[in-house]
Amino acid sequence: MKILPRSMEEAQEQEAAELLERRASRLREQTETTVEEAVHWIAEFPLGEERYALSLEMLRAALPLRMVTPVPLSAPHVVGVLRFQGQVLSALSLASMLGGHGWRQDPAVLLVVDRGDGELCALDCEAIPRPTTLPMSAVEAARVRAEGPVTEVFTHDRQLIHLIDLKRLFAVRSTGGRNAR
Repeated sequence: MKILPRSMEEAQEQEAAELLERRASRLREQTETTVEEAVHWIAEFPLGEERYALSLEMLRAALPLRMVTPVPLSAPHVVGVLRFQGQVLSALSLASMLGGHGWRQDPAVLLVVDRGDGELCALDCEAIPRPTTLPMSAVEAARVRAEGPVTEVFTHDRQLIHLIDLKRLFAVRSTGGRNAR
């Protein structure tokens, strides 16, 4: 430790105090100007030529499609069954459940999801989804005007994402509503 004359020590203390005050002022300005908007986390993936997404909180795992055992004489939307963490799950065709949208390429991934009622199932998908966010205000505004299980939400850069509400999707299918087979 250097021993400095008292006036030098006071000058350094004054300089440090000014530096800390400038930093504190910058931080205060940042918090006043950059109010963080609430976001909704999603798992985004392609479905044909469009972008679809599920709420990230509903996604439990992504598995290879080769783990599925076909079920003869099953409904058209049933791909087969698979074992996941000691449970036997139905593997379903998401494209078929949404009304016949076609894949660009053969599905290679299964998404293990919570259907919204605590039950798990698997949905086929072209690729492993990527986690991203949507502005919560845009999601809530889109849900107000949505009637079915798919909500159209625009991102900040004006890209359209079709947000799938799994609870509504399975409710529509079980009640024999639109797209039920």
